[in-house]
Amino acid sequence: MPVKSREVHLVARPRGEPGPSDFALVETEVPDPGQDQILVRNDWISVDPYMRGRMNDVESYVPPFGLNEVMTGGAVGTVVESNLVGVPAGTTVRHFLGWREHALLGKGSFEVVDTSLAPLQAYLGVLGLTGLTAYAGLKRIAPVGEGEVVFVSGAAGAVGSTAAELAKCLGASKVIGSAGGPGKTRRIVEEFGYDAAVDYKAGDIEGQLRAAAPDGIDVYFDNVGGEHLRAALAALRTNGRVAMCGAISQYNATEPVPGPDNLFLAVGKRLTLRGFIVGDHVDLAPEYGRMAAALLREGRLRSEETVVDGIENAVDAFLGLLRGANTGKMLVRL
Repeated sequence: MPVKSREVHLVARPRGEPGPSDFALVETEVPDPGQDQILVRNDWISVDPYMRGRMNDVESYVPPFGLNEVMTGGAVGTVVESNLVGVPAGTTVRHFLGWREHALLGKGSFEVVDTSLAPLQAYLGVLGLTGLTAYAGLKRIAPVGEGEVVFVSGAAGAVGSTAAELAKCLGASKVIGSAGGPGKTRRIVEEFGYDAAVDYKAGDIEGQLRAAAPDGIDVYFDNVGGEHLRAALAALRTNGRVAMCGAISQYNATEPVPGPDNLFLAVGKRLTLRGFIVGDHVDLAPEYGRMAAALLREGRLRSEETVVDGIENAVDAFLGLLRGANTGKMLVRL
């Protein structure tokens, strides 16, 4: 018999900040797996900032969500029925058909993961694209040199919560993180490996960064854009590098957002500003996976998570993510 499953559809394209009415929870039936297919019960789905861009009907590096169609995203789950040789029921897999309780997957559309290395959900975070994003940015895009000073915005988020330890493994002598509020700034120093913190909610980001790094910074990992990028440009030393990963401060903007008014500093300081998409750097995944697994075993790399239960609460988890309600990776447990 077909399996009943619930899934989240985008039913309206948000203008500005999304709201609950832009989504619908729909019950559907998933057919039995055909030849070389598996039926997976999703155990965890990933909630990520880039999904906001996919709600706009514009050309980008990833296609937009279709209206009145189920959304997609990272997920991990357990095979409950299989017609694929070598992938029996009970196998745990990672795939891209999240935002639903059950997924029908064909050969080549998933990968088997080993839960003896880490909990299953870690493959959506520290052992997944989230951790690889931090590594690619600090290893290849804005490579960290021995003894250099690194600044990371969004330090309490999914990518930022792994960045401090990775930067230190690559040679950084000091890593400064930006987060919102005294609770998060305390945690990134006490728990995530940052040496100093900037509280952007307290204002004067540039002044706080100058106090934390009076001699300047060498690398900036940008998850936020806006005033954070402006402050980093002011603090960067000659030949500094910027890994431009995201700009969450602008994702809900309804009008074009001006760039930093001090961008010309990049000329005199001979700075390099480079944007990147993690999908272009998957060749680093084996190297990163070995490093991350070792760091996890040693207790040096945290798998920080904010967990929301139930597909019916997935939209609330996403809206909370955009407001900064998460610490570490935002996940929905099904």
